[in-house]
Amino acid sequence: MISRRDLLVATVALPVAGAAWAQSLQYTITPVSIGDGLWIVRGADEPIARSNGGAIANITILATPKGTVLFDCGPSLRYGTALKALAERLTGMPIIRVFLTHLHPDHSYGDGAFDKSLVAATPELNSDLTSEGRVYSDGMYRILGDWMRGTELVLPGHIISSDVEDFGDRRIRILPLNGHSAADVAYFDETTSTLIAGDLVFHDRAPSTPNADLSRWQATLDTLKSLGHRSVVPGHGPFDPTASTAIDQTKDWLAWLQTAIETAVASGLDPVEAGNIEIPARFADLKATRYELQRSISHLFAITEARMLPRVDNR
Repeated sequence: MISRRDLLVATVALPVAGAAWAQSLQYTITPVSIGDGLWIVRGADEPIARSNGGAIANITILATPKGTVLFDCGPSLRYGTALKALAERLTGMPIIRVFLTHLHPDHSYGDGAFDKSLVAATPELNSDLTSEGRVYSDGMYRILGDWMRGTELVLPGHIISSDVEDFGDRRIRILPLNGHSAADVAYFDETTSTLIAGDLVFHDRAPSTPNADLSRWQATLDTLKSLGHRSVVPGHGPFDPTASTAIDQTKDWLAWLQTAIETAVASGLDPVEAGNIEIPARFADLKATRYELQRSISHLFAITEARMLPRVDNR
């Protein structure tokens, strides 16, 4: 039996416990210098989970004479708010631009912490965000719970209409591309010759493919290799101080993945069997390989079947 006194004590304690729980949901945002006025905030090399608050994507912070520029803004309002405070303390300058790289929520849902006039996307990416960006909300809330409290995707208020933006003596080239999604954007900091690639490039982590066109993505990686950059900030995984290591690694995985799925279809495997095929030893050091292989099977297996095994009445 629960006494009336015990019940009253528990009722009083609930708001206190709830407040303590909410207070414990604090992101650890640690910027690491990767160049002159340039920092990376590393995301966890894991799937989105309550244990990491969805903070799995890399964020880039740039100090310019005109103010602070961000490339992506994390998975939630709580993250975006913490990122804004951290970045402005780091540079001593207010946020003047938040560039988005693509529609996925681990990169974009923090934008509610910023005035929408500061949030920038290409017309193609803005269209993607308008039509598909908000559909991730339910899934993010179910996975992350209170981490997402108050989070709503804010559509960009600044539509990019040029292939460059100058911030005093800091010039950013804007590169509309596709492959990882229908509307990816990479950015090139000319001062440090750093390519900020978003999820077009993964490093030491298996790429994710929920909106991917594998053939286009591989062609886009060839385009990125020709830019003349010196280093790469990938969307996930460690900073690459070389021009091509992460790009080549991403392309190698995608080429293998495409062939593996096609071979599985041709061999008559079902999706469960395909998700359990052997992964080559050269990918042993990549994080989340089995997880991302099985996700890619769920994204791409049926599409590949339809392409390779058309209905007899459609031949």
